[in-house]
Amino acid sequence: QAQVVESGGGSVQAGGSLRLSCRKLGMILSTFWANEVSWYRQAPGKQRELVATSTTSSSAYYADSVKGRFTVSRDNNKKTVYLQMNSLNPEDTGVYYCHFGLTNEWGQGTQVTVSS
Repeated sequence: QAQVVESGGGSVQAGGSLRLSCRKLGMILSTFWANEVSWYRQAPGKQRELVATSTTSSSAYYADSVKGRFTVSRDNNKKTVYLQMNSLNPEDTGVYYCHFGLTNEWGQGTQVTVSS
């Protein structure tokens, strides 16, 4: 079965940057275009929360906690959605998940750890 694959997580110090990538293997282009793709994160002991969304018209939504620091974008040719994360702080630590809205599919998550 085709999978949603995230990559780009890692460990950084506060103030650093990471770029996450998300793609679904085998997805045809028209289906990718039709999907609103979101990034969620889950910190230890907390509920999963919405971080950012890339809409089908390539506009974006951001949680207040990441506005001005994170940027979500999509490359339709590569069928990939990115989350550029700058000025990271320890509160950004968690597992980051990618979600395809139309097809309701989740990735396996990628760990982001920010140390002070």
